[in-house]
Amino acid sequence: MGRILAVRLDSDGDVLLTGPAVRALARLGPVDLLASPAGAAAARLLPDVAEVLVHAAPWSGFRPPAVDREATLALVDELAGRGYDLAVVFTSYHQSPLPMALLARLAGIARVVGTSEDYPGSLLDVRHRRADPPGGGHEVEAGVELAVAAGAPAPDGPGLRLAVRRPLPDPPAEVAALDGDFVVLHPGASVPSRGLVPGHAGSLAAGLAAAGHAVVVTGGPGERELAAATAAAARAAAPGATVLDLAGRTDLPGLAAVLDAARCTVVGNTGPAHLAAAVGTPVVSLFSPVVPPERWAPWGVPVVLLGDQQAPCRDSRARDCPVPGHPCLSGVGPAAVVAAVERLAGHPAPDPEGGRACAS
Repeated sequence: MGRILAVRLDSDGDVLLTGPAVRALARLGPVDLLASPAGAAAARLLPDVAEVLVHAAPWSGFRPPAVDREATLALVDELAGRGYDLAVVFTSYHQSPLPMALLARLAGIARVVGTSEDYPGSLLDVRHRRADPPGGGHEVEAGVELAVAAGAPAPDGPGLRLAVRRPLPDPPAEVAALDGDFVVLHPGASVPSRGLVPGHAGSLAAGLAAAGHAVVVTGGPGERELAAATAAAARAAAPGATVLDLAGRTDLPGLAAVLDAARCTVVGNTGPAHLAAAVGTPVVSLFSPVVPPERWAPWGVPVVLLGDQQAPCRDSRARDCPVPGHPCLSGVGPAAVVAAVERLAGHPAPDPEGGRACAS
């Protein structure tokens, strides 16, 4: 087969979860990946991606842009010029592949594959449908099923793992000096309902530091204030403890390097949880049930899943917490997190025959 276009127009975590499916497609031929601006950094970390294309699609994302006729037509022209033989449009269970399928058709791509509950007309050559229950299992499994429907060989156990390109950059010197004996706490999230509120994040950092763990707090440029407050709480609780604040100081490959060096990562259901899984680091998953963990829990590494999965926000897909106090996560105390970290920190590497997250 000639060149293949894979499409995943979501955020970093979604792109990382599509990695096994992209690797499966790469067994058919060279694969380029079309990503959103929010997912492009993760796309560049995926093995077996020949080239990353970027498009801000008006039908996808937390804050989608307005329709841009010129940008859309430019994308069609670029795809047409590349001469793809196959386009595989990866989407979450609540999304439609049809807008992208139309652009692929306009670009002259002969074979287009996607998962769609809606009637696709002539837009899809293969209309894949997820199995029951609604949504059809974990996002990794759903992506691989779509790749197989497109003609890729089914991957074995190791082929189902998340992965990143290596070598990764060196972590910051103060992190390297810890020689892997530290826990990462990532309190923020791109979707507010899935992260930690400041007071709770501080209490967890304090609990970890008081229990004798070196704590590295991570976050993006927009999370510096949250990270600083979290680190300050840990330093106040344990004045002699090692507490580093790296918020805003790493790009995505740099964050991957920090997570790779850590004994364990404590994080909400957001992109860095999947990045930790992609480098093989165990995850304490503080999982807000606004989306179901059976679809979105960290994949393929040892996991302890915490949080009230029966909270009123369950399956709401709310972006901001609809319940005062964010009780689904804030009810998880420092002792529970410390116990989970200590359970996972000495856990052996993932089983090479398995891919499923072992949530508990």
